[in-house]
Amino acid sequence: MPLSWNDIRANATQFAHDWAGETDERAGAQEFWIEFFKVFGIQRRRVGAFEKHVEKLGDKKGFIDFFWPGMLIVEHKSAGKDLEKAMGQALDYFHGLKDSEVPRYVIVSDFARLRLYDLETGDGHTFDTAELPKHIKHFGFIAGYREQVLRAEDPVNVKAAERMGKLHDALKAAGYEGHDLEMLLVRLLFCLFADDTGIFQPAQSFQLWIEERTADDGSDLGAQLNHAFQILDTHHAKRSKTLDEQLADFPYVNGDLFREPIRIASFNRAMRDALLDACALDWSRISPAVFGAMFQSIMDATARRNLGAHYTSEQNILKLIKPLFLDELWAEFERVKRNRNKLFEFHKKLRTLTFFDPACGCGNFLVVAYRELRLLELEILRASAKDGQLALDIESLITLDVDQFYGIEIEEFPARIAEVALWLTDHQMNLKIGEEFGNYFARIPIESSPHIHHGNALTMDWTGVIAPERLSYIMGNPPFIGHQWRTADQVASHRAVWGERGRVGRLDFVTCWFKKAAEFAFGDTCTAFVSTNSVAQGEQAAILWQELMSRGVRIQFAHRTFQWRNEARGIAAVHCVIIGFASNDRSSKVIYDYPTANSDPLAVPAKQINPYLVDAPSVFLPSRSSTPPGLPQLIKGSQPTDGGNLVLSESERHELICQCPGSEKWIRPYIGGREFLQGLLRYCLWLKECPPDQLKLMPEVLERVEKVRKARLESPTASVREFANFPSLFTQDRQPQKQFMLLPEVSSAGRRYIPIGLKSPETVPSNQILFAAGASEFHVGVISSSMHMAWMRTVAGRLKSDYRYSAAVYNNFPWPQNPTPAAKAKIETCAQAVLDARAEFPDATLADLYNPLTMPPVLLKAHKALDKAVDAAYAPRRKFTGDADRVAFLFEEYERITSALTAEAKPKKKRKTKQ
Repeated sequence: MPLSWNDIRANATQFAHDWAGETDERAGAQEFWIEFFKVFGIQRRRVGAFEKHVEKLGDKKGFIDFFWPGMLIVEHKSAGKDLEKAMGQALDYFHGLKDSEVPRYVIVSDFARLRLYDLETGDGHTFDTAELPKHIKHFGFIAGYREQVLRAEDPVNVKAAERMGKLHDALKAAGYEGHDLEMLLVRLLFCLFADDTGIFQPAQSFQLWIEERTADDGSDLGAQLNHAFQILDTHHAKRSKTLDEQLADFPYVNGDLFREPIRIASFNRAMRDALLDACALDWSRISPAVFGAMFQSIMDATARRNLGAHYTSEQNILKLIKPLFLDELWAEFERVKRNRNKLFEFHKKLRTLTFFDPACGCGNFLVVAYRELRLLELEILRASAKDGQLALDIESLITLDVDQFYGIEIEEFPARIAEVALWLTDHQMNLKIGEEFGNYFARIPIESSPHIHHGNALTMDWTGVIAPERLSYIMGNPPFIGHQWRTADQVASHRAVWGERGRVGRLDFVTCWFKKAAEFAFGDTCTAFVSTNSVAQGEQAAILWQELMSRGVRIQFAHRTFQWRNEARGIAAVHCVIIGFASNDRSSKVIYDYPTANSDPLAVPAKQINPYLVDAPSVFLPSRSSTPPGLPQLIKGSQPTDGGNLVLSESERHELICQCPGSEKWIRPYIGGREFLQGLLRYCLWLKECPPDQLKLMPEVLERVEKVRKARLESPTASVREFANFPSLFTQDRQPQKQFMLLPEVSSAGRRYIPIGLKSPETVPSNQILFAAGASEFHVGVISSSMHMAWMRTVAGRLKSDYRYSAAVYNNFPWPQNPTPAAKAKIETCAQAVLDARAEFPDATLADLYNPLTMPPVLLKAHKALDKAVDAAYAPRRKFTGDADRVAFLFEEYERITSALTAEAKPKKKRKTKQ
């Protein structure tokens, strides 16, 4: 175990005194460095050697004054020599070193001065040897100390994942796989971390042991590793007295990590080199939360999709844990930090908190939560020190431990990684506190363990993990798997939670954890999950939250849709929400809104948060297929199911007319969402009213009709095969007979307004667009307005981040109730002005016209006037402040309208007549 900083500083003072005035390099250089290492409690011979022979550039030879492989080069000169030149000489030695031997630090000295270079950060420090005690912390790496500045974006995290993945692949290719391989990798992760953080002494003793005690060809490495693991699980008192000295110095770890025997792996030279390459990294800089990415780099893409395994960035984890519990705890600390008794009670309270992730993966959420709690505890200790309360034995004052954390993981390997990651986080925080208060300590042997259970969270009883009454918080990032991607096992798990009633089968897999948590939570237990945004949109929001809210659940905070990016390579961004809920209802609710999917959130206080994550009444919008009375019905267009033979490109239309002039009469414009937005031209053969005698005169058209018949006969769908008897017709004919409004199913989230249009019945709307026959400028105006757009953005489904419009959005929309003739006329006038403004740019597509960067001012001005007219039709005296205000108003309107309809539908009770 490293010396405390107090001891190191005292030793440095003595060292500076003893070597004052020394000048002769030959007389005392080696003794100088032997004594220098003793300052840190390190025996020089345990870490390196004097006069290391190396090959320099140009076939030159050299001797390094002192060489600690992978850590340090020392170049020593006589008093008064040029230290800059000595530094250059030290760097020349790098050419002759293996990659795993290249050091991070260089020290040059002439007895009177010391100069330290950190080659990774570029930092340098030069000072007189007499001032060593003042600068001693720069050399903490020698004793095993590292400054605990952990950054998820640190490139060393990616390198660590890649190097361990390379070792994994090599071992697996050699036939060493399954449980034994997974356990071997987890143990190596611990050893690599321990090698750079003071658990193993001296630093990098594990790397040196591999280099010095195992064969270069790797032939004995597997057996030697198993022997080392056995030693790590054996108390010092029970170890053989004839044990190799390097092995004997490894600590007793405990914690069950090394207890289970595993098969001996057969290494070769390349595998040994891969392990040494991993050893060469500075594992003290690894954030244990990155172990999820490490796990992910080892898994193949299929396994990753099936298990929902994904590494979550720390920034995103903090978005969940801060409003769930961390912000509140810090606020409480600020209130009590100057009161000794209250501070003591607050510290005791932290120890009673428990945290549960029922889909914990590699433990990312648990790790970050534990780290943040330990940072809070550090502030408590600092406040206690200011108040004169702090004892010398800092270890006795630390109360938080990994046994406050619980998890369930369906795969064993990530479950074991989660355990190790929490232990490593504990050690990192102990190091940080040791740096602060001058007392190094490590909780070795391990006496407390996190409670990570290997099993299927959806079919197991959570009370076997933790008693509900003991649980404080449930949190996590359950798998994002749509219903169409589920495996047979996942379908069975989904049914175990939701059953098969109604439309629950269409709920996303992630909703299973919401329901289980709502059933399991006890009293004041709070829950927060990351989820795909589908749980707060469309019919899913109604199905899920009607079930949960019937149990008394209330949403306490929510992050609306944002882009959830993973640190791991090759993983696409997902559009997510974070929802915090509980049975108790907190007064200070918050909605975190995102102006765009990639922007920073804006925190907005809320009175209540409904299933669609807006500050409005909790209503549940049904998947309504019927249109309210008096409104044109919104439906999909006609579907050809033609094998591509009834639909024509512009060139195909031209060619067909040239070949068969009589066909022009039976060709119509054909429009879907893409054609509408991008200004593309497509056509279709519309033969519904074509007489047989005319059809017979068009052989090229008949040829296409015959191809339609054959294509339909080959369909796996019975109804399509039956329609082979009508090859000249669309399988689904919904062609309007009058002017119609059309609206694309999918539209970019970057647009302020979804483009809406009016077309004559000559045009055939395809099944890739929605239309409403008989719609007027009034309907176009209301649907085109900010009022409706705000509603759509809230309740519509999404395709990635794009809006996915459906008939249910339209059918549930609260239209203006009984607008005055003047208000209606104003909307119609403004809607026509929008269409006229578009017409001023005949060569521009709707995609161009509605791009926020290229939208013409005249069109934007027309839309603003339309917004004003529609707002006035709803509430003439109310000035809406934005989308949030409009949506809140619309939900109130929806609740009022549906309540009135329900009341009207109830039969009146008949009065009893007297007999």
